[in-house]
Amino acid sequence: MKYTYGPVPSRRLGISLGVDLVPKKVCSYDCIYCQIGRTTHQSVERREYIPASSILQDIKEALKDWENDVDYIAISGSGEPTLNLKTGEVIQGIKELTSLPLAVITNGSLLSREEVRKELLLADVVMPSLDAATPYVFHTINRPHPSLEIKDIIQGLVDFRKEYKGRIWLEILLCRGVNDAAEEIEALKEAIQAIRPDKVQLNTVVRPSVEDYAFPLTPKRLEKVRTALGEGTEIIAEFEGHGHRIPSENLEEKVIRLIQRRPVTPDDLSKILGIHDLEIIKILDKLTKEGKIKYRVFNQRLYYEVAKRA
Repeated sequence: MKYTYGPVPSRRLGISLGVDLVPKKVCSYDCIYCQIGRTTHQSVERREYIPASSILQDIKEALKDWENDVDYIAISGSGEPTLNLKTGEVIQGIKELTSLPLAVITNGSLLSREEVRKELLLADVVMPSLDAATPYVFHTINRPHPSLEIKDIIQGLVDFRKEYKGRIWLEILLCRGVNDAAEEIEALKEAIQAIRPDKVQLNTVVRPSVEDYAFPLTPKRLEKVRTALGEGTEIIAEFEGHGHRIPSENLEEKVIRLIQRRPVTPDDLSKILGIHDLEIIKILDKLTKEGKIKYRVFNQRLYYEVAKRA
């Protein structure tokens, strides 16, 4: 299956089955904190990058194995999903395939477009990001397509809230010294008050990022920001739960596929694949010796990534 992945443990969704709607790193942003790598095709042009029929066929096959084991279907993946012109068709198709709740994880950059907002109306949860509320900080942290303006994106979120009856969980990812100044937090608070999301979820850099200067906030600083933003704001906790054992056939291929998406720890893989951590360590050691993956230390934790990242 090319367009689904997981199930994976998520700090916000429990166990989710992920769905890709665009090829890797087709995105309207090139965020400094991205854990997948630099954007290779930056665009705001909506196209049928992957046929809806192919995506839905993959989901149908994946549900045969995992429908009873996952909490959500999550449209997210390795780029900006709403760039796929058939996003609405995919959402409609998923709703016909399963009663599982559907979440859409988006950077929110295209919600200023009425047709994009309409396509997301059937989702149970929409999880847009908003890392900045002023132009300079927006361009610094998200490095957007030149046509994008933060005021239009915020207005798109405001309009979407008026039209959408489901839940909106707004994520703000904070990088130390980039978007955590008091003035920016105040501007974000004003934007949040206009958008009226059901939740505001604070995050920070927890994995190796595309830029070495994307540093995390301390827990103490995150708590101060949470307090400043007020009621309805939470700090996203690390996921705690039990993995669902994935069949052992082609286990090395599954490990490589997961590592290709983002840097992961041995503990991540143990939870995702539902196998003992010692078994994971043996596989990682073998793949490292073969030159297929490599490791590095970030925030005092060991992460594995592909040997040659795009």
